[in-house]
Order: sequence, then C-alpha cells, then structure tokens
Amino acid sequence: MKTSINRILTTHVGSLPRSKAVTDGVFAKENEQPYNEADLALTINGAVDDVVAKQVAVGVDIVSDGEMSKISYATYIKDRITGFEGDSERNPPSDLQEFPGFLKRQSSSGGTPSYKRPCCVAEIKVKDMQPLQEDLNNLSAAVNKHQPVEGFMNAASPGVIALFQPNHHYDSHEAYLEALAVAMRAEYEAIVAAGFILQLDSPDLGLGRHMLFKGKPDAEYQRLANLHVDMLNEALTNIPSEKVRLHVCWGNYEGPHHHDAPMEVVLPIALRAKPQALLFESSNPRHAHEWEVFAQADIPEDKILVPGVIDSTTNFIEHPRLVAQRITRFADIVGRERIMAGTDCGFSTFAGFGAVDEDIVYAKLGAMVEGAAIASKTLWS
Repeated sequence: MKTSINRILTTHVGSLPRSKAVTDGVFAKENEQPYNEADLALTINGAVDDVVAKQVAVGVDIVSDGEMSKISYATYIKDRITGFEGDSERNPPSDLQEFPGFLKRQSSSGGTPSYKRPCCVAEIKVKDMQPLQEDLNNLSAAVNKHQPVEGFMNAASPGVIALFQPNHHYDSHEAYLEALAVAMRAEYEAIVAAGFILQLDSPDLGLGRHMLFKGKPDAEYQRLANLHVDMLNEALTNIPSEKVRLHVCWGNYEGPHHHDAPMEVVLPIALRAKPQALLFESSNPRHAHEWEVFAQADIPEDKILVPGVIDSTTNFIEHPRLVAQRITRFADIVGRERIMAGTDCGFSTFAGFGAVDEDIVYAKLGAMVEGAAIASKTLWS
C-alpha cells in the first residue's frame, strides 16, 4: 500500500452516502420487490463513478467505491456465499439496553437501520462471485478515470459476519468461523488480484464485546476475539500483509458507549492480525483519549496506524488545526511515515442510514485533507 513518504496521506473507512436511487434499488432487491436489474446496475455504476470523483475532488488520496452496491457492510455476503436465509432477532448493544428510553427514541426516530440479518442455516461455501466482479469493474473504471493515489475495497471479516448473522447450523462458534474464513478467502484474494488494497471490517473485536460477547467474562471475550483474529489470519494466508488494512470500531452510532472495551484490551488483539494498517476510532468523545494507549504500547515496526481524525456520527465540521493536532500526536508515537489520516468509521454503514448530512460528509473530509496538509508542513519542515 502507499505510505506517507513526503506528506500525510488521507483516506476513510469506506462507506459513503448513497443516493435515493441507489438506496431504493438495493432495498427493492433486498425485499424481493420488482426492480429492473439492468437499470440498477447502471445506477450503481454511475454512483461509483460519482463517489470516486467526489473523493478525488475534495483531496482524499486513497478512495473506495463508497460501498454503493451493499445494503450493509456485513449482510451483503448472503448474495455471495451460501448458507444464509431469513432474518434474525435483533441484539442491541448492552450500552443502549441500559438506557431503554434512548433506545426507543432511536428506533422511533429512524435512528436504527432496518434490513434483514439472515441466519446461518446450512453449509457455507462460495455461491456467486459475479456481484464482487461487478464491484471490482465499477471501481476499476472510476479509479482509472479519476486517478486517485490508490483505491481500496471493503470486505466483511469472518468475525463481523458471525457478529450479525447468528449460527444455527454449525456445532460450535469455532466451526462457524472456520467455514466463513474458508468461504471468504476467494473474495479477499480477488480484491487484491484486481489491484486494490483489501480493507477488512472487523468491529467484532470492539463492538462485539457488548453484542456477541456481552455477558461473558473478560477472559472469555478476549479468548474469542483472539480466535476471530486467528481465523482472519487463516483467510489471508495467500495475501501479503502490505496489501491489507483492518478496521476496528465499537459501532458507528450515537449512544452512551460506556460499555465499549477499552483500547488497552482491544489493541493487543488487533495487532495480532496480519494486515499492515490498522484503522481505528480516535476522535469521538469515548475514545479520543486513547492515543495514550498507543504511546505506551509496543507497536510493531511494520504496522501503519490510521487513526480516525474526524468523527463519523456528528455534523460538526472539525477544525483543520484540530485534525492536524490529532495526526501529529500519533506521528510523534510511531513516526510520520507510519501514519495516515482516516475517519472514525464509515458515514453510511447501512444504505439510506447515516447521521451526517451528505454535503457535510464531504466538508468534513475536506477538513481532514486540510488538516493533513497542516500536519505535513509541520512534520516535514
């Protein structure tokens, strides 16, 4: 992957706001309502071209397709691997359960996205690579046209698939994860073969503590989270670490987050993962202080840190000087060449759902780019 050799490079976590036409189309497909397949393909193709153009215009260096074709970052897999059907009961994070009034308000105000979360009910194996190939074709065309520094594509980690899609088929969680790792390997390798950086989304390591692993002792959570990393590494056997980045978060929603596993627990687990770059939350009010954890940690010399320097859940536009301060704080820890500027999370992790207004999303990304330029001037002066 490209690194910050003579200036701080900028990127983001992946998902970006989708148009009404894209949202309506993917939901019609999801809900098995009438839609024109060719028209939807053209709509998504145009949306990818547009979203890459917008990223380049605002100055983002390492861009994605905005996850235009996906209804969400984890449940899209039901169209690509077998074994998933139906829907499952919702399992809200424990922090929201502790404040039922706020949880009800979130649901009634449309603050909770509505989409199917299928269960694993049969054997998992590769089902259809064509949806991935269409995504790769769309991003390739847009990248060739608009010429960003580099392109990346998101894919769900085995652990986050298990987080949102309950296992009703395999005898154990371990067997379920192993089957997911084997089946997803083809997608991971195809993304890298197409010339893109593979981003693996793994909020199971953070968010999983107060969802999938809630109620379990800390030791059991850590054991299972490490198992998730082992299975992820197994799926990446044939891919060099420098072709992969890992995103870890605690859930992209406004809420208390007082049950989030602390970074001092999550970081050692995440650093065991093979990907060279680590993207993580470091701007929101619950995690902004945790740069201190990195200052005290033993960060492997081959790791690149991509701290979130703008919050993805608020319409405040961060001041570029604050962004620069956040960047230089991490550069002081591991060195300027091992830092990129990123976002706390995606801005539209579910189609049609995002706390931040679309125009403000790009204004925030612009502030990130401006802040990175200020930091670069300081770090390379």
